[in-house]
Amino acid sequence: MSQKKIIKIGNIDCGSEKLFLIAGPCVVEDETLMMKTAEVLKETCEKLDLPLIYKSSAEKDNRSATQNYRGPGFENGLKLLDRIQQAFDLPIVSDVHFPEQVPIAGEILDIIQIPAYLCMQTGLIEAAAKTGKVINIKHGQFLAPDNMIKPAQKAINFGNDQILLTERGYTFGYNDLIVDPRSFYHLNQTGFPVIFDITHSVRRYGIPSADPRGGSKEFLPTLARSGVAAGVDGIFIEAHPEPEKALCDASSMLNVTDVEEFVKPLLEIHKTEVKYRQ
Repeated sequence: MSQKKIIKIGNIDCGSEKLFLIAGPCVVEDETLMMKTAEVLKETCEKLDLPLIYKSSAEKDNRSATQNYRGPGFENGLKLLDRIQQAFDLPIVSDVHFPEQVPIAGEILDIIQIPAYLCMQTGLIEAAAKTGKVINIKHGQFLAPDNMIKPAQKAINFGNDQILLTERGYTFGYNDLIVDPRSFYHLNQTGFPVIFDITHSVRRYGIPSADPRGGSKEFLPTLARSGVAAGVDGIFIEAHPEPEKALCDASSMLNVTDVEEFVKPLLEIHKTEVKYRQ
């Protein structure tokens, strides 16, 4: 593996020896809920000395049914994220689904996220790369992890090497995902900072978001600890004040008040992994 590239996002050095957290509700909901989530997450992360990047999708275009909530609209969602950014002094990440969304996203977001399903869309990566912003490319469920160097190379070819790569599980059988620890090895070999999207990795496709069977939350601690032990640089946790009432991914998100206890053992494991790496 080449030396890990450090990607700076505000005062956060992604890819350094310090673990960082990306967290927030799956999709932008009402302002009060969004602000409360940001407040709790910031307090928690300051207490743990854990760098925080706030995440929520301004608009979710990949919902499984037309009646499912997609967000308040792309521009309205970005405006609310911008208010959170200003109120809490937090870096912000959100998704884009179409090249025409990228220019306005680039004006507000610190990180432009390429969804897993769209990681091989050249036009989308081109538009994101040309903003000069950091790009988080999520590992497509259909793509061998060592092939994630291909979308990363596309961004580089368009003049942007400020890249993060995120693991979120691989399609296994029907309506299920599996996290293969070999994926973390392959992604680390690229030299870019690697993030583990823990809560998305327990999604069960084809089952309604609010259905308890739509997310296997009992596996969250096991998967999280194995990923951190395998040497990821950051962790990604979708969190909500009342997950059972969330408008997206209700059955896989953590309660925001549970994030602290969930993360504590991960920080200890990370310390051990860094010592082992040295």
